[in-house]
Amino acid sequence: MFQLTHLRCFVAVATELHFGRAAKLLNMTQPPLTRQIQLLEHELGVTLLERAGGTVRLTHAGTVFQREAEDILRRSQAATLAARRALRADAGSVTVGFIPAACFTLLPRLFSAIKSALPCIHVLLREMQTADQIEAIGADRIELGIVRPFAPRSFTDSSVLIREPFVLALHRHHPFAQAKTVPLASLEGQPFIEFCPSESRYLYEVVAGRLRTQGVVPLTVQILSHTHSILSLVDAGIGLALVPQSSMRLGYQDVVFRPLDDATGLTVELHLAWRAGSQHPVTNELRSVIQGTFHVD
Repeated sequence: MFQLTHLRCFVAVATELHFGRAAKLLNMTQPPLTRQIQLLEHELGVTLLERAGGTVRLTHAGTVFQREAEDILRRSQAATLAARRALRADAGSVTVGFIPAACFTLLPRLFSAIKSALPCIHVLLREMQTADQIEAIGADRIELGIVRPFAPRSFTDSSVLIREPFVLALHRHHPFAQAKTVPLASLEGQPFIEFCPSESRYLYEVVAGRLRTQGVVPLTVQILSHTHSILSLVDAGIGLALVPQSSMRLGYQDVVFRPLDDATGLTVELHLAWRAGSQHPVTNELRSVIQGTFHVD
């Protein structure tokens, strides 16, 4: 079975694509590094790296294995840190997953609340998409998750942390920028940047469902997965977009935001998720503080 040393050596070479630089990074000489890679390839039964004419390239198997190897090393480091902290009787460690959108407003408030109420609890953050977090909760790889609404699972409970409206993002020179509010119907035929229906399904369904109900058909010019990417195109004058209100904090120079005057049904939520029936005292204490900080009626 391969060892963590094998993985560290492989990841270094896969990153640098050069044995000499990788060896220097690992503070070792090149021959033993080469030997470690050979042992790993022999153990796996596949070729991970192609070497020809002084160049190093990843094979397809190497590219796939690199992602998994990096994940194993990250989890190993997190496990080591958690074990060391467990030596302190007055401290605990909780692994919390979060989606990128939580950075806009939720994470700063969360850490302020934790620092005030639970200063001895150490939070290990893992940036993950909602589906990956739910899977990780089921496998006990994380204790809590900050997620978008998800299909009910028997092993998971959740509660609403934040509920916010969508707002219209547009370039500051767009005619709509002069209005205090914008009717949803005015998006008809406008160049529109929408969320990806596969990678941002929840956001896509909220927006698309509301537009469909109102019979409004904008002209979709781009489909993207992340709010910051969408706003970068709005900033370039490519089109309009409906985005969660918290994304106003991103501060693109030429992007302005206007509320909709008929935004009923255009709201978005962030939830806290945890394993149903959890008896972990530190996790439950942290969950209580988070839910108290982000109480939603």
